[in-house]
Amino acid sequence: MFGDINIGTVALAILVVLILILIVSNIQIVQQSKAYVVERLGAFHAVWGVGLHLKVPFIERVVKKVSLKEQVADFDPQPVITKDNVTMQIDTVIYFQITDPKLYTYGVEYPMSAIENLTATTLRNIIGELELDQSLTSRDTINAKMRSILDEATDPWGIKVNRVELKNILPPREIQNAMEKQMKAERERRESILQAEGEKASKILVAEGEKQSAILKADAQKQARIMQAEGEATAILKVQQAMADSLKLLNEAAPNDQVIKLKALEALEKVADGKATKLIIPSEIQGLAGLAASAKAILDDKPEA
Repeated sequence: MFGDINIGTVALAILVVLILILIVSNIQIVQQSKAYVVERLGAFHAVWGVGLHLKVPFIERVVKKVSLKEQVADFDPQPVITKDNVTMQIDTVIYFQITDPKLYTYGVEYPMSAIENLTATTLRNIIGELELDQSLTSRDTINAKMRSILDEATDPWGIKVNRVELKNILPPREIQNAMEKQMKAERERRESILQAEGEKASKILVAEGEKQSAILKADAQKQARIMQAEGEATAILKVQQAMADSLKLLNEAAPNDQVIKLKALEALEKVADGKATKLIIPSEIQGLAGLAASAKAILDDKPEA
């Protein structure tokens, strides 16, 4: 009897333990930035958000655990052909985020493979409408077009494409060599232009300097002439003023004719001291000169006392 009781107790204890294990194993804790897609009896039941959830054993199951964080997909280089028939290798990087876990789970079988193939075909369509030079210089335009097309195409899958970037654009080797030569020629052309502009500016500065020097020199000569003329004018004015003062003093002294004639004779002597070869002497002065000569002779012949 005690044996039957012990077996029943043990069995009950085992059953309780199994039930507890079953309950604990069906407790689900959803972390931040996660979402669980739950099915009940094979059909979609709910999307569990952050928190504690209890799953009904054998009836419900978690079919997918979805990350709601922004994710990055780096795809391998894809061959594309431009409008001018140049084959290039371009690899892309996509930044996307799952916005609807239910659509992401049931919208497409292999979401990442679908996005990669969609990216490749979209890239080929866009590059096929551009020439090589446009493809190399229109990255922002290509990125914007691809983001718009991919975001619209992946919306039924519960995916939002935030950004698309062309990581590398690799044209054929011969095209790269031609581009390098073109860039080198362009740099040399710019260098020649800058050198020519520098020489031109230098010559202009030299010419401007010479012009300013000539202007300053001419101005200095002009000022010198003006100062010389002013000096001569001042001298002439002083001479004239002296003569006027002399005449004034002479007039104030009321000289007679004999004094005037003597003054004229003195002036004549000063004139004769020059280099003049001919002199025209007025008759009055000639008479006065003779009288002066006779008086000088008489004084010279007079014996000394």
